[in-house]
Amino acid sequence: MKKHFLRWSYYTMGIALFASVLLISSCSDDNDLGAPPSLDVAPTTSQGLPGTEVSAAVTIDAPEGLSELIILKNGATFDSETFDGEKEATYDFVYEIENLPIGTVVNFTFQAIDNQDRYSNLATLAVTVSSKPLVEIGTAGASTIISANTTWTADKIYLLKGFVRVGDDVKRSGGTNVTGVTLTIEPGTIIMGDRESKGALIIQRGNKIMAEGTAELPIIFTSERAPGVRQPGDWSGLVIVGRATNNQGANVELEGAYGGFHGVGDAPIASPDEDNSGSLKYVRIEFAGNPINPNQEVNSLTMGSVGSGTTIDYVQASYGLDDSFEWFGGKVNAKHLVAYRGLDDDFDVDFGYTGNVQWALGIRDNTLADQSGSNGFEVDNDASGTAATPFTSPVFSNVTLIGPKKSRDLNIQDNFQNAMHIRRNNKIKIYNSFLTGFPNGLFIDGSTTRANAYGTNGTDGSLQFRNVYLAGVDNWGGNGYGEAGTVFGSGTTANGAQHPQAPRGFAVRDKDTQTVPVDIFMDAGNTIKPSTWFGTAAFGNKLVAKWQDSGINETIFDLGPTPTLLPSGGTEPLIMTTAIWNNCPEAGSFFDKTVTHIGAFGTTNWTSGWASFTPTTNVYQ
Repeated sequence: MKKHFLRWSYYTMGIALFASVLLISSCSDDNDLGAPPSLDVAPTTSQGLPGTEVSAAVTIDAPEGLSELIILKNGATFDSETFDGEKEATYDFVYEIENLPIGTVVNFTFQAIDNQDRYSNLATLAVTVSSKPLVEIGTAGASTIISANTTWTADKIYLLKGFVRVGDDVKRSGGTNVTGVTLTIEPGTIIMGDRESKGALIIQRGNKIMAEGTAELPIIFTSERAPGVRQPGDWSGLVIVGRATNNQGANVELEGAYGGFHGVGDAPIASPDEDNSGSLKYVRIEFAGNPINPNQEVNSLTMGSVGSGTTIDYVQASYGLDDSFEWFGGKVNAKHLVAYRGLDDDFDVDFGYTGNVQWALGIRDNTLADQSGSNGFEVDNDASGTAATPFTSPVFSNVTLIGPKKSRDLNIQDNFQNAMHIRRNNKIKIYNSFLTGFPNGLFIDGSTTRANAYGTNGTDGSLQFRNVYLAGVDNWGGNGYGEAGTVFGSGTTANGAQHPQAPRGFAVRDKDTQTVPVDIFMDAGNTIKPSTWFGTAAFGNKLVAKWQDSGINETIFDLGPTPTLLPSGGTEPLIMTTAIWNNCPEAGSFFDKTVTHIGAFGTTNWTSGWASFTPTTNVYQ
């Protein structure tokens, strides 16, 4: 022990020398040796009050025999343990949290040495000094059923491990029928998802979540990891499944096969579309989307057949690995939604969702896009574009979507696609909204979807866009997305499709056609172009050559704690003084029709106080 400890004491310059020693040892000419040692630590993050103990298991594999485990604290020697040549070992590390300032992060680094004096990889445990005790809910690798009314309080931090279910559903494998259970979460409560066990909170059919924060004390679902190392997909997410109708059946399971059954069930309740799954108000959901199975992520907020008796208001989804908000059927309404820098789609609608949404904001990160293609809206009737009823036909109004492309020279991830990907026979209505910064503005995908837009009288179909502003990027496509070409250099004009990342305004394709032209005929008779249809005078839609003319503030694109969300003038300001509701036939009583602005904001910043645009660095104690 002394030999190794003294040698390590001599090299107290930090972790960098670990790497150099590892590099030297890797050059050994002895090809008969087994692999160098390796180790893992679990968990990788922990927290607690001063005076409490936290623990972690260090698992070591050393084919040539284990000699020593070295432990650093914040880069300096903390401890070392000797071994007797074991090829496999587990070391139980225990640390009593010192009386340090709240929010302090103490980093422990572990490295093993084998009998050939070769060094392992590094593994780190980050311990955060907390002002609140940590309460673990659930068990890794299992389902935990909350079977009685339960309250989570703001004086504790809750860690979700595995699948935590409010109630249970007999349809899932091993499930039982548990209904009538309510989980109440106090304002200001912090709930963290365990990374290793893919922690998730699932509100099963017939049960409720009452998570009502305030603007001053929002409820926060977030990563367990320390500030600066949080990532999309650190935990699974929040799932609410209800008993309203969808167009797929009475018992439909969400993708991932984790028991998220939704639909009216085998014994439908009276008025299923009015089913009540509780309330989310002033809630943030951050770093969710851990894949349950490969390519089957949970969304930040997943809603399956959720009924209109449920309240969704003031909810922000940030840095999710999949969609920020996704509706699978149901009729739940929502107001004041924020989709912030998610990986896939901001608002994904499927399986016959027929609810209403007013005031929604989406802001993208130019480096974060999904391999499946990332959109502002992605809308389907179902996966095959059938005529299953109810049709996907929600109404969205007062939406602002800020795509990744702030300026012509800013490179964006190649998997970004459309502000609106409207496909597979849906009948969505989008009113009074502003969209900018995506490679494509409006993509109407498939002949059945085009027929829904064109309608029987040539002007007014069941797929509707009214008072929708599409704004382009200066010198990146002409007249708002490529139809007039792209300006290069000192005025040379080239076709917009030749520009890197090919900006286009109106993309339409037939089934099985993979090439998307700049502008093709829309209806079966080849008589109406999509841009012509979109520009029908009665619809009130507008193409704005560049977003600078629209009235939005440039900081809305940028990372920062306080983006300016309110309009600030411009040659075509978003604050409108004329009526914008008389051409919106499906905007019912749910909508506040006294507002006279296009997009999510007029004179009031409804994100103030409760929303956060710096979740990667926030200290949650």
